[in-house]
Amino acid sequence: MNTRTSIEKIREKAAAMRRDSIEMGYVAGSHGAHFGPALSSIEIVASLYFGVMNHNPQDPCMRERDRFVMSKGHACLSYYAALVEAGYLSREQMYTFKGDNSILPGHPSCHVEFGLEVATGSLGNGFAIACGMAMAAKIKNETHNVYCVLGDGECDEGLIWEAAMNAVKNKLDNLIAIVDRNSFQLAGKTTEIMDLDLAKIWQAFGWEVVIVEDGNDVASLLDALQAMQQSGSGKPHLIIAQTVKGKGISFMENNLGWHAAPINREQYEQAQSDLELV
Repeated sequence: MNTRTSIEKIREKAAAMRRDSIEMGYVAGSHGAHFGPALSSIEIVASLYFGVMNHNPQDPCMRERDRFVMSKGHACLSYYAALVEAGYLSREQMYTFKGDNSILPGHPSCHVEFGLEVATGSLGNGFAIACGMAMAAKIKNETHNVYCVLGDGECDEGLIWEAAMNAVKNKLDNLIAIVDRNSFQLAGKTTEIMDLDLAKIWQAFGWEVVIVEDGNDVASLLDALQAMQQSGSGKPHLIIAQTVKGKGISFMENNLGWHAAPINREQYEQAQSDLELV
């Protein structure tokens, strides 16, 4: 899996997903979009869909597909972009983002036939559902894995820790969660809102934890994901990926103002220019 060819392929997919995300956010007009948290998670989602997960766009409901849950549902642009690049969604559907009667609202809805496994957005709820999905696989003796992307601000939610304890109790080693550690949440920096040592806390709860210092680096993410897949610890797994909010767009990077906002024509053209330089 972790070959130069696959790394370059995933990087190319990640670049395409960034372009798709900007396009979707722009067509949403005054409705705006959560650019910052989506762009920080692009490499995480790309590594899962194009380097790790067992899935088939031609058979989206296949029984032993790996499941993906975007628990930080507001970051749906990266999720939708992956589904477009993988072939679950058409480009025509992509351009309906936040439109009337669209299957692509500002937080994911459930349309398994288009690769959308779970409706998420209420923070913590998606992670709890992912734990339930992993438990269901154990009960049914199925061999697929469940992958779940969390926000670091989302880890303030009590529901996260209830589900985390349940996952350890039930030895859900088929569950791999990834925290998109971009260091910002809606109201400010995570260190100013709730300064948590996430690695120590998750370890104390009984999870196997790996920290990826550069969570926007595909090679590092693939190494961590492969290690979790091959682990024989019997524990649920957590990767803390330290990312850049708004990654790839000069005026959005580490800028809380772009947690959620509309993008105008001038900003859209600047974003396109930034992406052409990559």
